[in-house]
Amino acid sequence: MLPGEIILPLLLLGVGLCQSFPHYTYDDMDDDLAMTFDYYKDTDEVDYRNGSVCEECMPELCHETRGCRAGLVRDSCGCCFECGNLEGQSCDLGDKNVHYGICGEGMECKLDPINGAYEDEGVHDAQCVCVTQEPMCGSDGRTYMNLCKYKEAAFESPGLNVSDGPCKTVPIIKVPPRDLVNVSGSSVVFLCEVFAFPMALVEWRKDGKDVILPGDDPHISVQSRGGPQKYELSSWLQIEETTRADSGTYRCTGRNEVGDVSAAAVLGILPPDRRCASSRPDEELQV
Repeated sequence: MLPGEIILPLLLLGVGLCQSFPHYTYDDMDDDLAMTFDYYKDTDEVDYRNGSVCEECMPELCHETRGCRAGLVRDSCGCCFECGNLEGQSCDLGDKNVHYGICGEGMECKLDPINGAYEDEGVHDAQCVCVTQEPMCGSDGRTYMNLCKYKEAAFESPGLNVSDGPCKTVPIIKVPPRDLVNVSGSSVVFLCEVFAFPMALVEWRKDGKDVILPGDDPHISVQSRGGPQKYELSSWLQIEETTRADSGTYRCTGRNEVGDVSAAAVLGILPPDRRCASSRPDEELQV
């Protein structure tokens, strides 16, 4: 190999090391390089997501950022602007933009209490949540569940306006019942969450029959209550001490003056000597 062919790769390697440390871990670094990385980390001058050292901020060199439906936030070096995270996206707790990003305008980063996530346990289930959770009726006839959803839509349709409260709408099943398999003698519960304005009435039926459950069956009960969000109704169908005769298809129907909607789930009951459980994740319909 000619001397020039050796020198050029070495020069390129040197330039890469001077600009950033994107591919290094502590196991790969020699002691001097690790100490340098620790120094910049301690002085908050490291872009943690890119692994590079933040240089002096020169706003005139920042790229123009467009198409941000949730507005602009500062990047991990606190210099340039980048798109804020949308509702439902992962985010960094606090005001440091280091790993997942910062929530956009009108949102806050919250841990998901359902999954029991705690920052000090190393579990990250923090998501962007809209501060305002009041539904609004758009001039396009659609209901937006909160201000952030409206802003996302208005970004694509600048002339879109809203008024307080949801639009009159056919019920929407936000959480449908899910398929279940259990053994004889057990208890099972189906859940159905329905959004509608005006509020919906929820009914349960089995195998396409006209009889509204529970009817006169003492081991079947139905309970309903408002929530979890405004204009939503949650309804539970519970079957106690199940038998093989309880197997079948159970349908939840939400109905109001505008229309109705339904979703079904299958219940399978096995003999007591067989234990098997099967279900599919709840699917949330976007409004």
